[in-house]
Amino acid sequence: MARRLRPVELDFVDSAPVRLVYAARVSAGPDAVYRTLAEKVSQTPAWFSSVVAARPVDGGAGREVRLRGGVFFRETIMATVPGERYAYRIDETNTPGVAAMLEDWRLSPDGSGTRVRWTMAVDGPALFRLTMRTARPGIGQSFRGAMRGLDRLLAHTTAT
Repeated sequence: MARRLRPVELDFVDSAPVRLVYAARVSAGPDAVYRTLAEKVSQTPAWFSSVVAARPVDGGAGREVRLRGGVFFRETIMATVPGERYAYRIDETNTPGVAAMLEDWRLSPDGSGTRVRWTMAVDGPALFRLTMRTARPGIGQSFRGAMRGLDRLLAHTTAT
């Protein structure tokens, strides 16, 4: 059963009690990466193996995402700057413990490719915060795998 989280604004990415920040380089340029993140939402499972389904809702103002293991998120898009930034707040989830959550994707040119920086900002009771900090390496591994998948997808897309 999904429950509502505390609504947060974009500044939560800097003030959250737990901030997990990851970065990687992909070969495609920032515009192609942004289009895949923000405009081709339903293709997310093709490059992010933790995601089993994703779809835009509310005329593109939000998303619904399902992860492996049955986790569900209903999100509100908070920032869209083509080629630079894509951020969303999680409004509803079935994940226990989480009280507030925002994810922020920042893109910057890196030679002929893109440096992708993903920040997961979360809050919840002390045990949840500890669990998230402990999960940092596993979440990082998932992110790196997703960036490899995104790199392969975009290399194939531009090659065809």
